[in-house]
Amino acid sequence: MCGIVGYIGKRNCADVLIDSLRKLEYRGYDSAGIAVFENNTIKVEKCQGKLDNLVKKMEVDGKPVGNCGIGHTRWATHGEPSDINSHPHGNKRVSIVHNGIIENYAKIKAFLTEQGYSFVSQTDTETVAKLLDYYYDGDPVKTILKVISEIEGSYALGIIFRDFPDRVFAVRKDCPLIIGVGQGENFIASDVPAIIDYTRNYYLLDCDEVAVITENNVVIYDNHNEPVKKELQTADWDADAAEKGGYKHFMLKEIHEQPTAVKTTITPRINEGMPDFSECGLDDEKLASYNNIYIVACGTAMHAGMVGKYVIEKLARTRVTVDMASEFRYRDPIVGKGDLVILISQSGETADTREALIISKKKGADTLAFVNVKGSSIAREADMVMYTHAGPEISVASTKAFTVQISMMYMFAFKLAYAKKVISEDECREYVHKLTQIPQLIEKTLTHDDEAQYAASRIMNAESLLYIGRGLDYALSMEGSLKLKEISYIHSEAYAAGELKHGPIALISEQTPVIAIATQSNIIGKTLSNISEVKSRGAKVVLMCSENTVIKENIADYIIRIPECDELLMPILAAVPLQLIAYYTAILRGNDVDQPRNLAKSVTVE
Repeated sequence: MCGIVGYIGKRNCADVLIDSLRKLEYRGYDSAGIAVFENNTIKVEKCQGKLDNLVKKMEVDGKPVGNCGIGHTRWATHGEPSDINSHPHGNKRVSIVHNGIIENYAKIKAFLTEQGYSFVSQTDTETVAKLLDYYYDGDPVKTILKVISEIEGSYALGIIFRDFPDRVFAVRKDCPLIIGVGQGENFIASDVPAIIDYTRNYYLLDCDEVAVITENNVVIYDNHNEPVKKELQTADWDADAAEKGGYKHFMLKEIHEQPTAVKTTITPRINEGMPDFSECGLDDEKLASYNNIYIVACGTAMHAGMVGKYVIEKLARTRVTVDMASEFRYRDPIVGKGDLVILISQSGETADTREALIISKKKGADTLAFVNVKGSSIAREADMVMYTHAGPEISVASTKAFTVQISMMYMFAFKLAYAKKVISEDECREYVHKLTQIPQLIEKTLTHDDEAQYAASRIMNAESLLYIGRGLDYALSMEGSLKLKEISYIHSEAYAAGELKHGPIALISEQTPVIAIATQSNIIGKTLSNISEVKSRGAKVVLMCSENTVIKENIADYIIRIPECDELLMPILAAVPLQLIAYYTAILRGNDVDQPRNLAKSVTVE
């Protein structure tokens, strides 16, 4: 997830671009850059790091002076954070900024190389810039339409052509982009915060529509090069609310970003329908050689690892050990050469996880990091790294980072199972295909958040609460319980449902609600029996199951149904209502959702 902006008007363009990018820096801070028309040339200033680095660089180089340009703040996907990989990309004729992922960039790059083009960066974006240059015939809109007919993936593009110094061009597919409409000035931006200080009026650009923006006019064309009329929107929220995209809290915004985050994470790891980990050098032969898999993480990331354990062992028939990083580092773990240790961390700076990484390497094991932050300590120090592409997560309670971590665990499980020859190529392709359908099922799940609100209203006054489930549902119960504790401050515990009679059932009373998760058909009968046990002892029960599950009357006080999908993938969908229950419970209790007491986003000390 990156932030892009563009401006045309009477103001100093560089100042407007920098100010607008500050409002979008939450979307990425690996690098920043701007391209401005100055004396009929395109002057580019860009560098690695946060926006302040760019400002300091321009104090030395000289800030571009002009009235038209584009800007970018980057969350790296293709290519490490660096000056060269920073946006904008292009040449003397064209310059672009890009949010999204171009899936077929390698094919385009190979074609353009044959045509004599050379590439200086590792980004997918540079291929689009060069393709625009290749097809450019003096008609920018025609050229853009030709290019977007050939590129595959998601994108929001801001484009300037040297031959048209009085206009900015924009196009999008799947990634957000708005056109801000001012008085004698106009804008493009990834989100409302970028323009809220200049105008509250904007157009929403639909997929594959091309916008041509001058200081006094906005014309939008469809993919047949025909002008289209758009309804002018007006933002009625303040600047603080705009940063949240109209959502009341970052947590809710990030819950709703999960379909995009999951899609953005898995898509680059699919090559012709098969999982592809070549970015980190992990091929089938190397994967198949590992004796044991260890997954080491903390908190929410560890729960993603628990889901991974169930799936890997089921599909790949390989032994997996999941460890809390804080315990792993002190128990002299039996790990060494021939083993693979997977470290999961959103920030890539989690202190205990980093120490576990160092210990594993000293003992001779290979290390693979799943992290969300480019250039973080764990990413730099691991033998191999796979980046989750969740984008910045502002709320302390992790949501989209969890679902993309699970998604990566699924991709790893599919890859390992195929490498070990436990599943066939056709079976592997089928699993991958089913995973690609998950983002739209998350969208469907999100339309039923009123059910989560109601469940929250039933548990908000509880002093203690239990989550129960079996198998994958138990792994998910642990995450649901943690979310509730983190932001509602209600004491809750997660138990394997089959363990109730071994002690925890003594806690059950009319004052102890139970949230039960039952999505696995092979054990659902057992779980329903456990639900009956707590119900008969007075507990109020919220049951979460799939749409088509047949439940006898009165077994639960309230049922939340999840869209049907392969049961192995159910944890991704079931995580969403659990997050929403925690969110709405915290709201009803008047808590600070995004910054709960005593907690920090990244735990960088013991």
